[in-house]
Amino acid sequence: MDPIRIDQRPRKRAESAVNAKATLSPDDLARACAEAMWQEDDASKGLGMEIVEIKPGQATLTMTVERAVAVQGNITFIRPGKLGDLLVATAREISRSGRSGIYDVRVTAGDVVIAEFRGHSRTIGGTWLPVGEPETK
Repeated sequence: MDPIRIDQRPRKRAESAVNAKATLSPDDLARACAEAMWQEDDASKGLGMEIVEIKPGQATLTMTVERAVAVQGNITFIRPGKLGDLLVATAREISRSGRSGIYDVRVTAGDVVIAEFRGHSRTIGGTWLPVGEPETK
């Protein structure tokens, strides 16, 4: 499966990649949100992560293991990754209610599970997708 390439052009937050007022399918909305977040995510890009797949409530990324040390995190390390391993992280939304969310992430190298992660999220004010003017006919 080829990684999905998301537009890497610098974009100001006010610049619209999509008219959020338009009716988007769940898949299109998920992709638009992923693109908007990815534009601001220099840390993930700096680690060499690539987006493989985006669906509503789910995302899959890859990253090749390099020399690094984990200091702290809410991760259960099941097996060690090896230099050169291509890691695939698949996140799944477990629950979202109000401003809170719970996400499980499984990290694999091939068919081997390397780690399991459970993350809790809290929404903040603002929007990732610019609010456009409603389209008129």
